[in-house]
Amino acid sequence: MRRSLPIPAFALLLAACGPVGGAVRAPEPQVALDASPEMVDRAWGVAEGYFRHGKFPKAITELERLSLEFSPGDPRIPRAHFYLGEAYLATKSHLQAVREFRRVSDEMPGDPLAPDALLRAGDAFAQLWRRPELDPSYGQTALGTYQEVLNRYPGTHAAQVAQVRIDSLNDMLAWKQYRAAQYYLRYKAYESAILYLKDLAATYPRAEVTPDALLALIGVYQTLGYAEDIRETCGYLRRMYPGVVPRAAACAAETPAG
Repeated sequence: MRRSLPIPAFALLLAACGPVGGAVRAPEPQVALDASPEMVDRAWGVAEGYFRHGKFPKAITELERLSLEFSPGDPRIPRAHFYLGEAYLATKSHLQAVREFRRVSDEMPGDPLAPDALLRAGDAFAQLWRRPELDPSYGQTALGTYQEVLNRYPGTHAAQVAQVRIDSLNDMLAWKQYRAAQYYLRYKAYESAILYLKDLAATYPRAEVTPDALLALIGVYQTLGYAEDIRETCGYLRRMYPGVVPRAAACAAETPAG
């Protein structure tokens, strides 16, 4: 009577024999603890190749191994963390991407990659807030991160890009507030709408929707008969957004100051 091999023994036998019906594949190079400089160099080439060819899961595995093997002060350390951040971002692991980008900007703030790493940390947060109607917490965190780029690395290309990103996020936040004001207007909750519209104009003066918010505010004042508030808002509209004044009929009778 023939006895079957136990499953673990059978699995070991298959592993020893190699792949069935095909050539034996050489194992991919892996970094061992206390690897020699030559082994680290070879593994770095493999990891960088995976990254450049868009094989991000494999790049992550190799780069994580390498992070344990680099000698202190190795100039590739910041680039490895930057690559890891980009690879995590490409695989939708946004918060892990933030961790890697911030390791570059916070642990190696003088490295040439540090400004771009901090910028990309902001991008990772911003990607988590795609729609204005959703909770804006990640958007506000992104805004703070971009502002940090401006404060820590003024005059850099990263700072220029961060300012563009700030303007874009402010547009989204302003739209969110404008939609809230419109909701209150639909239900004739005028005082609540006024609060939202005034705060929008004060907080986001450069947002695309701000002139429309001021026009809506003037319309509410007209409905409520707030003549003095109409005059003040029309004056502000003339100073800040003169091209919009013709759209405000209530401002037509007002005489511009000076």
